[in-house]
Amino acid sequence: MKMLNGFMAVVLAAMSTASLAAAPTLEATQSITIKASPDKVWAAVKDFDGLGTWHPAVAKDVIVAGKNNEVGAERLLTLGDGGTIREKLVAWDAKDRSFRYSILEGVLPVSDYTSTLSVKEAAGGQSTVTWSGTFKRKDTGDAPAANANDETATTTMNGVYKGGLDNLKLKLEAK
Repeated sequence: MKMLNGFMAVVLAAMSTASLAAAPTLEATQSITIKASPDKVWAAVKDFDGLGTWHPAVAKDVIVAGKNNEVGAERLLTLGDGGTIREKLVAWDAKDRSFRYSILEGVLPVSDYTSTLSVKEAAGGQSTVTWSGTFKRKDTGDAPAANANDETATTTMNGVYKGGLDNLKLKLEAK
């Protein structure tokens, strides 16, 4: 019986490893240079409850737990199509002009998602804004549907980042 239990433990461990291998950690990164000072750009993006002020897909952004810009705060994003995403602030650093957050639940085709938004000084008094994330596809099984695979997750997140950064640039350079 001990041998059988040992064998089953090995089989279960192998199955767990196989499931983890089926959904690799993915990455998406988008950067943009904006003709504005890092302080001006940081002022536009720093508020955890402010994504709706510059991302065109976000209709509403509300803190639902904790306090804005404090680690542990949670925000609820409502998208233009009515979908929602609940996110948690895990780091916020005014000195380095960056913050990191994770998705707790939502309509995006990702899981185990953590993202960082940062503003850095660029040549000529400009700024470089980088938005990057690591995640797995939402369907972590061995055979995800075509609309739930690694490519869909990566393409979606790159599109979210690019759409937001392009609109941020438009807003800040128009002023």
